[in-house]
Amino acid sequence: MTDPSGKLSENILYFARALRAAGIPVGPGAVLDALEALSVARIGDREDFYWTLHAVFVKRHEHSILFDQAFQLFFRKRGYIEKLLAAMLPETPTTATKAPPPGAQRIQEALFAGMKEREEKSEVEVDARLTVSDREVLQKKDFAQMTTAEIAAAKEAIARLALPLDLVRTRRMAASRHGHLIDIRRTLRASMKAGGALIDLKYLGPREKEPPIVALLDISGSMSQYTRLFLHFLHSITDAKKRVTTFLFGTRLTNVTRAIRQRDPDEALAACSAHVVDWSGGTRIASSLRAFNKQWARRVLTQGAVVLLITDGLERDADDTLEFEIDRLHRSCRRLIWLNPLLRFDGFEARAKGVKTILGHVDELRPIHNLDSMTELVRALSGEPAKDYDAKAMLKKAA
Repeated sequence: MTDPSGKLSENILYFARALRAAGIPVGPGAVLDALEALSVARIGDREDFYWTLHAVFVKRHEHSILFDQAFQLFFRKRGYIEKLLAAMLPETPTTATKAPPPGAQRIQEALFAGMKEREEKSEVEVDARLTVSDREVLQKKDFAQMTTAEIAAAKEAIARLALPLDLVRTRRMAASRHGHLIDIRRTLRASMKAGGALIDLKYLGPREKEPPIVALLDISGSMSQYTRLFLHFLHSITDAKKRVTTFLFGTRLTNVTRAIRQRDPDEALAACSAHVVDWSGGTRIASSLRAFNKQWARRVLTQGAVVLLITDGLERDADDTLEFEIDRLHRSCRRLIWLNPLLRFDGFEARAKGVKTILGHVDELRPIHNLDSMTELVRALSGEPAKDYDAKAMLKKAA
């Protein structure tokens, strides 16, 4: 491939810088290898050009998604980028509008950051009482609408949402100053240091442990956007210390605990989406809860587990089965917290049969749609006072 305008090396260099900013390790040597590969391979079309750069820049499988989005956005950009690449790709094919894949927003900003000159802004004095801080805006903004900088700020905000779960006592004993049982082994070891002349009694007390968290997320058409939002939160709190088990359900139940443990949040959400086949479909809460109670309840609902049920309660097949399954789930766990995004509406009332059925078997009822609601949830899980909706009062009002 020839480059009459002499801009090929500049384009490849800029593209490599964008990949490095997006998280792919690309050095100067890779840029030289890419230029040499393009000159030797005699690229004839867009696909050959794509795979030549892919072979040089991508060294790990998990970087393929970022590279693909970077390449697509680089050649789809109008204006300045299109003029630079006119010599290499005279025609840029248009694609149908579709939902942005994972990491698209981050890649787009990494590619085109700094291309437009900064415009001089005149200083304007504004009354502070009429402004809203960036933090307040971030607390109420949907994750799907956030830019790269806002996602980074949201991650920091979520990281500050420490999750010191309300500890529960186990049957095992541990060393304790205020215990009620004498630890014979530790007492004898301590007395041997003084030659047996002094016996310092050591005690055992009940051992406290963080309870596991089990999340059941509705991925039906009316809940998919809120489920994606909450998956970011679950990804941030899922680590080696906290036992977090995640299930997705629409018309069937899917365990995505392993998929959500990936380090990159975009890759984790993409892996979760790949594991389910009923995303944005119908809702069968009763059959999904039946599958959970039969196959997973005894495995994950141990040591005082806390269950987070995230659904709007709009059951597709409303019958008496839902009441039996939700009651069984409630009896099997320590706390059952229902997170319903419809509570963000002031006029929400429990009119649907599924909503009324679930209301009678939950310990707490909370909204979940932004960082503010997550903060309240963390407070509730930590045993701190937090705003709550009275499920029994709402059920009486609906009756």
